[in-house]
This record gives sequence, C-alpha cells and structure tokens, in this order.
Amino acid sequence: MAKTVVILGGAYAGVQVAHRLLKTTLPHAKDLKVILVSKNSNFYWNMASVRAIVPGVLKEEDISQPIAPGFAKYPAEAFEFIIGSAQAVDHENQTVKVTVGADETDRQLNYDYLVVATGTRNAGTTDMPWKNNGTHEEIAALLTQTQEKVKAAKHIVVAGAGATGVEVAAELGFEYGNPKDVADKKEIILLSSTKEVLGGDSIASNAASELKKLHVEVRGSARVASTTTSPDGKTEVVLENGEKITTDLYLPTMGMLPNTEFLPEALLTAAKFIDIDEFYAVKNAENVWAAGDVVWKPRGSFVLTDKQAAGVAKNIDAIIKGKPQTPVKTIPIDVLMVATGRSRGAGRMGPIKAFSLMVYMIKGKTLGVERLSSWVDGSMF
Repeated sequence: MAKTVVILGGAYAGVQVAHRLLKTTLPHAKDLKVILVSKNSNFYWNMASVRAIVPGVLKEEDISQPIAPGFAKYPAEAFEFIIGSAQAVDHENQTVKVTVGADETDRQLNYDYLVVATGTRNAGTTDMPWKNNGTHEEIAALLTQTQEKVKAAKHIVVAGAGATGVEVAAELGFEYGNPKDVADKKEIILLSSTKEVLGGDSIASNAASELKKLHVEVRGSARVASTTTSPDGKTEVVLENGEKITTDLYLPTMGMLPNTEFLPEALLTAAKFIDIDEFYAVKNAENVWAAGDVVWKPRGSFVLTDKQAAGVAKNIDAIIKGKPQTPVKTIPIDVLMVATGRSRGAGRMGPIKAFSLMVYMIKGKTLGVERLSSWVDGSMF
C-alpha cells in the first residue's frame, strides 16, 4: 500500500529527512512517496548569513543552491518538490493545505506521515537575512541590499546580543573595526538587553573580550524601545532608559518566533513551538513528527537539528517497517559555539570552555558552507 510522507520546510531538517527516507526507506518500501514543500526554491545556508552581509567575502553560490537538482537521482514517482508554503494542517484527516507558486494557488496534500520542519523567523522584522524565510529571489535581494547598506554605512548598530547578534557584530568588527585603510573604518555598537552578552552565559566574558579586540563597542542593559527611520535613511534608536542613538544602519537580531501559525493550537506549547515527545513525534497527533528550530529543544542549534532530523527519519522508517520507534538522541551536553570573526571564537562544551582557536576551527573558519553541496545532494547522509 502506497505511503506518502509530506515534509514541510526545505532547510537543514527537512532536506535531510527527505534524503534519508529516499536513500534508506525507499529501497524496502517501493511505493513510498516523499513530498517536500519549501517556500524557497534554494537551500539557504543561513548559518553564514552573518558573514554574507559583508561585501565580497562570500559568493551567492557559497550560501545558496537549488534544491531540486539534489533530488534528481531518485525515481520521479518517489519524490515531488513543491515551491510553496503551508497554510493549514488537519491532523485528524491527515491533510495539509499549501499555497503554490506566485499566484498562490491552493493545493491539498494527503499524507500518511507528516514532518514539520518550518523553523523560526526573526521577531518583529522581515527585512533581515538571518533566517530562511522567503523565496530565493527575496532572500538574495535582501542580502544584496544589506551588503550595500553595510558598505555605505560609517556607523552601525546591532541590536540583540544573542549568538546571532554577537556573530554579526564580530564579522563587522573583523572587517571594519580596525582596517588597514582608515577610510574603511566603521563604528560598530552591539546593544545587549541584558547586562552581559549571550544572556549572561558562562562564555559571556570571553565573547565580550573577543568583541573588544575587534573594536566593537558593547553596551549592556541597553534594551531597544523603538526605532524611527528618517528620510535620509538614518535610524534613530531609542533605548528604554531614554537614550537616543542615531545610526547609518540598524541591524536587529533579537528574538525568534516559530513558524507554526498553520498548526492547530493543540499541537503547540505555550510559546507556540511544537510540542513533542521523546521520539520527536508531535503530541496530540498521530503520524506527525517535528525537528529543528520549530521545536526549540532545548534551543535552536545546527548540531541539534542535524541529530533531530536523523532521529525522525529513523523513526518513520521504523514505523513503515512495523517496528517500534526509538527515542531521539541528540548530544549529551549543552554546547554553545559563537564565531567572533574570521579568526577566533568563544564557546563551551557543557561547563567546559573551549579555546578560541578550537571554536574557530569547528565553526568560525567556514561557518559550515563547505557542507552545502553535500547537504543538498544528500551525500552528507
């Protein structure tokens, strides 16, 4: 009997689950069909977006490649790629309503198994390139616009000192904090709503030290209350303490919201992330799983997403074979790695701090872009 797996989201988790099912499950389930739904026709390696905003450092093909060619090796009847976005899930009748194409035509998909990997988006803004939200054309244009603004600016404010904000400020500091040509110098300010960056994590002082070396000014307890853009393109940033900062370029990085509006409330936590069990099966629904930032367990992380996606694919494979699922194992310790420019970093593995050079080698050197092609074509898995 034919089995259809619908996967919502064409990023780290969704693409991996699709490849694993087609490589591992299809050989023993010949009537399996995998349908991958993604708003973006391309795989966007958004982990490197913090570096991609600096003009001339990364090429578009380094961070974005078409998804469809990566699946061309599988039988046509076993895979379908839909460029569209989910609008509603009826988990009782096992259907998904999606809008497809520029004209947003409605289409209903029937599924036997559903995987939700729609990720998160930036809170309060849609004009930053940090996340994979939008079409390929929209994200490419946004990156180009941001690069042009970075190039023109002499004063930049990065608001939000979580991992993304620290990495953005560090990349800018590496390039422009103390350049060889003084004419290229830019003033870079990182605003942290908490007293310390990274929410006061144990590596906060390490990250702050690295930022200081890059000539980034860090302001703690500086929560943004409002912003206003003037006709000349400058932005006035008003802090909760009443202080006003006028800047050439304002780059907000604070906050993440889950892309779960299309799901019934019964499937979500109080924070609107997807509520899952130890198998990463969605609670209060049958034959539905979730992985990636959309579950935020215990946080959003590339490493966690990688493990979660592998576990979900394994459990769907087991169900199809009539075998029991196994709890999804990620990593036994909490790992935090923050790149601070193109030569150093700050991080820890559990409570043990990592050397700056180690963080650079693990993450900061490339931000993982060398894995893009193998992720898209499935040879990574």
